[in-house]
Formats: sequence, structure tokens, C-alpha cells
Amino acid sequence: MSSLKINQEAFIQAVLKTLRKAETELPEDVVNELKKAFEKEVSPVAKAQLQAILKNIALAKKHSIPMCQDTGILIFFVEIGRELQLDFELEAALKKAVQKATKEIPLRPNAVSPLGRKNSGDNTGCGIPDINYSFVPGKSLKITVAPKGAGSENMSALRMFNPTEIDKIKTFVLETVVNAGGMPCPPLTIGIGIGGSFDKAARLAKKALLRKLDTPMDAFEQELLNAVNALGIGSMGLGGSTTALAVHVEKAHCHTASLPVAINIQCWANRHASLVLKGEE
Repeated sequence: MSSLKINQEAFIQAVLKTLRKAETELPEDVVNELKKAFEKEVSPVAKAQLQAILKNIALAKKHSIPMCQDTGILIFFVEIGRELQLDFELEAALKKAVQKATKEIPLRPNAVSPLGRKNSGDNTGCGIPDINYSFVPGKSLKITVAPKGAGSENMSALRMFNPTEIDKIKTFVLETVVNAGGMPCPPLTIGIGIGGSFDKAARLAKKALLRKLDTPMDAFEQELLNAVNALGIGSMGLGGSTTALAVHVEKAHCHTASLPVAINIQCWANRHASLVLKGEE
């Protein structure tokens, strides 16, 4: 076994730094796709919206401040090497990092109880932050944080199709985007999960948002992207040629009698950042 040569407090500070980066800097591939959309846009209104988005991104990075007033709920994807041994309780450390981030970045306190609506005040609570674990070969620990705002999350959808309704998936995607309109602040990144189970499809859709936007899309993804952009919803819902920057699909085998399809909508601020720590003997 290999142990991680970092104590809990140093780990919390490293995660805090990653949280700050996720909230204040967009990944380079996302920025590049937004720049491409700006260059090719012919609508003056849409071009002005994209210019404002790019200026916002630059100012957030320059001044190290959140790029959006909705700093989201915090979703972690944790990859743990099978040969790695931790000397501290990981979930407690991640929660502590979120609490510190809320005060120090600062983040808007967004976590409330679902029925009573009482705000925890520090972006933690029952089941929050959302931590997704996977085990991988090796001795490393990778933490990816993806802040998710409500404007885009609320426009997401899931439907349980019959296995004979594969041809209805495209229509479902387009209906979801039309229903969303300008609410999720396009240009969007659209994550789609197909297969698995009711909850597995949703997790696949969320994970699909982490794929780099400069990776090639397959024929089905490109077909969906072309159809979405043909809707003409455009930047911030004010028209234009770019409603979405990318459509990414993740799949899993499913029950012979079901076909779950989940669509997770992401706004132009496709925020995420990663931290990788390597274990030592």
C-alpha cells in the first residue's frame, strides 16, 4: 500500500485552491470554444452577448472573483487509486474545504434543506457537497470539483423510454432545449446519459459535462449539436447561430425492458477544476 504524504490541513488548503480556480477561471477548452463562437457569429446581438461573456471571464480571472453570482452547489468526482491509503477522513476534509471556500472566496451560500428551505450558511448539509467516488489503478488521488448553478440545472430532464423508442431521443433533446430557452444562459454544454438505470443515466449526463470541448464528437453527438444550433435560440436566448458549444453522450448497458435518457444542461460557465495528488511508499 502507498500512503498520501499530505496531512488533512494541507489537503484542505489544496482543495480550497482548486475550488477557487473552478469558480474564477474557466478551463481553456471552454474559453476557446466561446471565442470560436464569437468569431463566427453574424448576429450583432449575439456577438455582443458573447463579447460580454468573454469580458466577464477575463475580469473574473484577473481579480480572482467568481465569474457568476450563482456559485452553485459543489459536486466532487473523486478517483482513488486502489493502492492508496489515506490517513484522514476524506469526506470530512472535503466538507471543511467547502466551508472555508464559502467564507474565503467567497461563495454564495446555496445549500438549503429541501422542504423547510433552511439555509446551512456554508454550502454543506445532508448529502451536500455531492461526492461521487470511483476506484482506479495506481497510487494517486484525483479530485475534480464542478460547481453547478440552478439556472441550468433546473432545465435538465430525464425520461424513461421504452426500448423501441430510440428514435425519440433526438426529439427529447430538442424539446428540452426549446423548453429551456434562454433560462440556462446559453451557449450551453449538453451532457446526455443513455442507459444504466434511472439514477445512473443522470450521473452519466453529469459526468459527460466534464469532457473536454475540444475532443471530437461522434456522429450522433454532432447530429444532435447541429440540430440544437439550428433552433436559433442563441447566446443568452437572444438569437444567433450558437445555442450549444458541444453535446457529449455517455452510455451504459441497461435492462432489456428499459431505456433511460437523462439530459444535464450546463450554462456557458462550464466550471470545473481538478487536483491530483500522488501517493508515496
